[in-house]
Amino acid sequence: MKAILFVGHGSRDPEGNEQVRQFVERLRPKIHPTFYVETCFLEFGLPTIIEGIEQCVNAGADEVIVIPIILLAAGHSKLHIPAAIDEAKQKYPHVTLTYGRPIGIHEQTFAILKTRLIEIGENVEAPDKETAVLLLGRGGSDPDANSDLYKITRLFWEQTNYSLVEPAFMGVTAPLLEEGVERCVKLGARKIVILPYFLFTGVLIKRLEEKIIQFRAQYPNIEFQLAGYFGFHPKLQTIVLDRLEEALGQAVKMNCDVCQYRLHLAEHHDHHHHHH
Repeated sequence: MKAILFVGHGSRDPEGNEQVRQFVERLRPKIHPTFYVETCFLEFGLPTIIEGIEQCVNAGADEVIVIPIILLAAGHSKLHIPAAIDEAKQKYPHVTLTYGRPIGIHEQTFAILKTRLIEIGENVEAPDKETAVLLLGRGGSDPDANSDLYKITRLFWEQTNYSLVEPAFMGVTAPLLEEGVERCVKLGARKIVILPYFLFTGVLIKRLEEKIIQFRAQYPNIEFQLAGYFGFHPKLQTIVLDRLEEALGQAVKMNCDVCQYRLHLAEHHDHHHHHH
């Protein structure tokens, strides 16, 4: 039997962990009923990855596909999850363990970001010239993950008509949120929309709500709005199912799987395929 083990990051806020479980529950009907499906957490939630694998094996699985519900490839997905999988391989030599990719840079994330802006009244196609979007990541010690947020910011700028789309982080690394806001102000923004690049609620999202109140007091002449996190957007299901399909097919993706040029060529391939 095959089992799928979804790995949430885990939050000190129980509501965040509950949202991960709900997300997997909503995903369940889209996964073939012959698969055993389990949810676990990297930290601040139970079961742990090792416990999750154990539950799959106890349910009769001889193959476990581990899929991280994590936005960017950083220390967790590069080190902590593989270490747990290695430990499980020692413990269960008869079980095949397959490790899928984190969400990473996926074209559908941009559709989610646009939706979250439209929901708060933004005109993504013809935005106000003095509106800045601050794409806010979690921030970490992994340069790859931090630079991915910069790449996502640039790709999002390419897909919208905002003159100003800036990256910032909630913690660990610069530019921090306050620096990002200050930069937008110095560049002439009269309205700043903070767009969280976060999957679910948690301590940081709730802290962000308080920060908005502070910014409104600090910059009385500037309008601040907070957009929603990814949450239960249907496209998030699409992305995670894509990563599952990839892992099941053992597909190796090029790092240009989000390449707009390639996607454009794929769409318009017929135009120059038959004229040679």
